Amino acid sequence: MKSRKSFLSLRRVMVPIIGGCDPRNALAAATAIGAETVLVGVVRVPEGAELSPAAAEARRVRAELRRLGEAPKARAKARVHVSTRPWVELRAAVENERPDLLLIDWECALVGLGVTPTELLSHPPSDLALVRGLVPGPPLRVLLPIRGGPYAELALRLALSLQPAEIVPLHLTRPGGAAADAAFRGLERVLRHLPELHARYATTDDPAGEILRQSAGFDLVVMGSSAQPEDSGMVLGPVADRVIREAEASVIVVKTRRPMPAGPADESVGAEAISILVDKWFAENTLQADEFADLDDLVARKREQGVSISLALPALNEQSTVGKVIRTIKGALQDRVPLLDEIVVMDSDSGDRTREIAESLGVKVYIHQHLLPRLGPRSGKGEALWKSLLVTRGDIIVWIDTDIVNIHPRFVYGLIGPLLLDPRIQLVKGFYRRPLRVSDKIQAGGGGRVTELTARPLLNLFYPELSGIIQPLSGEYAGRRSALEQVPFFSGYGVETGLLIDVFERFGLSAVAQVDLLERIHHNQPLEALSKMSFAIIQAIIRKLEGRLGRALLDEVNKSMKLIRYQSGDYRLEVEEIAERERPPMVEIPEYQELRAAKRVPAGGSKGRKTA
Repeated sequence: MKSRKSFLSLRRVMVPIIGGCDPRNALAAATAIGAETVLVGVVRVPEGAELSPAAAEARRVRAELRRLGEAPKARAKARVHVSTRPWVELRAAVENERPDLLLIDWECALVGLGVTPTELLSHPPSDLALVRGLVPGPPLRVLLPIRGGPYAELALRLALSLQPAEIVPLHLTRPGGAAADAAFRGLERVLRHLPELHARYATTDDPAGEILRQSAGFDLVVMGSSAQPEDSGMVLGPVADRVIREAEASVIVVKTRRPMPAGPADESVGAEAISILVDKWFAENTLQADEFADLDDLVARKREQGVSISLALPALNEQSTVGKVIRTIKGALQDRVPLLDEIVVMDSDSGDRTREIAESLGVKVYIHQHLLPRLGPRSGKGEALWKSLLVTRGDIIVWIDTDIVNIHPRFVYGLIGPLLLDPRIQLVKGFYRRPLRVSDKIQAGGGGRVTELTARPLLNLFYPELSGIIQPLSGEYAGRRSALEQVPFFSGYGVETGLLIDVFERFGLSAVAQVDLLERIHHNQPLEALSKMSFAIIQAIIRKLEGRLGRALLDEVNKSMKLIRYQSGDYRLEVEEIAERERPPMVEIPEYQELRAAKRVPAGGSKGRKTA
């Protein structure tokens, strides 16, 4: 089993090798970032002097480029730029290579490039970092002063890319500094979902002095330059300028190429930081099912952790596929290796042979409408999943749909793997390519229409931290009982969306992972069914927003859908109730409490007639 991937936010950085300047500080910073490093040679000739005498220095720089270019992840440009204005040619090289960051040593850059501070920093050709001092190797402790300025997102991105042992954000405000606090709120929302960061807060009239005081014991200070109007004549600003000159720790000051936003600072200043958070989560929490194909390793981890695993299969009239699904998974993951401790079918009162087929293969079957009769029956997949908590005993619960035509054991072990890999993960979502049959042809990239037209746009709008979830509506997912029993379940189509939001809000973004299950072939639904699904998912998200806002947004009358029918040359309306209702957390149900207290599971289950 592989370890989780590292976050690499800055994938390409450029370091100019400037004649007469020591590049070690900038190179050390580039190495710490771990990105591809593009090396560009620059030799400056004084204004009015002949260029030809600089040939000797150019040869020295070329030799340095060849030597440095042999390092891992380094690439040296063959040409050395000799000019009285090397900054102009360096800008052209930046525009050609399009690096994520231009790293320049602060102490010699202005002399070596022949530019004024205003020319260097007012309109940088890419995001820019000025380095003063040597960035040490691990373990690295980083102080990250953040007031919410327009360059704070870049400072956060750079600090995370260094993958230090510790990052401490430092939020400073002046007494009565409401504007700075407003700008910080967007970043603060992001910091809450980075549990490895432990922010400090201080109010001071001397922000530079406070940063210098707080930096004691840190190896590096990473900060944004102070936001200044373009005509102010100030570049780094007084705070960053003092810190880069006086700090005992090494310092990196960054400035983004994005212009300073007009008007007073507000929460939108931190909007870019959401993408940093999602990018980091995506890199670290997106896995492949093949990473967990070593079943003996999974079983060993399961035994070492002392956990049990249950598979619950929701079904409604799936006689054509349920048998193959059970035989494939049971044979590979229960009969050949003891990864699964139990398999149950949660049937929605099918009218075909679904239950008989499952029972003939030795699997317990429950009709979920017959469980917990005092609460009254409800239809819907979410109801089946919720009640599966009642009739299973596993510490980890896996759910996959029973209409998968190309069933493979990876649909199950791929979901289990991340939960055995990292104890922080509470919920694992599957994703896959979903071929869509159109007439007699298969479109490999099709499918997922409700996902792309409803679920993902709404999550991007109201829960942007979850915007990296590739298929939030996938029917293949797994979670820890200790988490699942604490959250409510929608009874219908909104169950996947509701679980995702609730686990995120209760346990944080790092508690969610996703796994590539390659390809899933299933029966695609007609457009009207997808419209109903979208209607239910919209209700689910609004319900979650109501909980966040503390007030109702929808009246009951809005939970009926008006379907337009066309028949015999005429249009008419039909009203269908699609009210997405919730069940409470299972841990609140007395029957469940009794079972958990007794540490037992209901006996039997044949034909789904047994109740708790």
